[in-house]
Amino acid sequence: MSSPKARVRRAPKGGAPTAAPRHPRTKTKTTPVCETGRRTTGSDAWWRAFLRRERSIGSLHGITPIERIGLVRSGVPAAAMGIIAVDMGIAKEKLYVTLGMPRATIERKARHQQRLSPDEGERVIGLARLIGQVDQIIHESGNPDGFDSARWVAAWLDRPLPALGGHRPGTLMDTAEGREVVARFIAQMQSGAYA
Repeated sequence: MSSPKARVRRAPKGGAPTAAPRHPRTKTKTTPVCETGRRTTGSDAWWRAFLRRERSIGSLHGITPIERIGLVRSGVPAAAMGIIAVDMGIAKEKLYVTLGMPRATIERKARHQQRLSPDEGERVIGLARLIGQVDQIIHESGNPDGFDSARWVAAWLDRPLPALGGHRPGTLMDTAEGREVVARFIAQMQSGAYA
């Protein structure tokens, strides 16, 4: 009885066993494995490019929803949190509070080069989309020179808004519905319906 993984042909007398030849039409597709032992995907490549600073976090706004779902499912690297905090010009602890994430857990995951849970990853993707949304608005306005979308979003999230009863938009970023409300405010700012 032979298993498909280890087919070995019996050796002639006095010879060593040899591997059975593969059928010429049978191709074995291999997927590279990343350092954590998981199979790599296009999502892994996206995050590697981000961690090497070859992509901005705001560029997540321009990818398809299916691609964003893939990024969430494959897991956002915890190390991305530090880069996002630097780009926004805020302390990591403030970013954790804004997204409703436990500092100790995220720091531990970053130290061990682990990925965030899907819920945590969704919060990061939501913030990234907001930064990208602002970046797109500025580029469409025709004058993006010197404007830093990530830092503007950080300051805006911390500013009390009359339309929110004086609450800061950042207090809504820990829930999916809250992130949607904040994104709508940004869109209304572009259309001039809200200032």
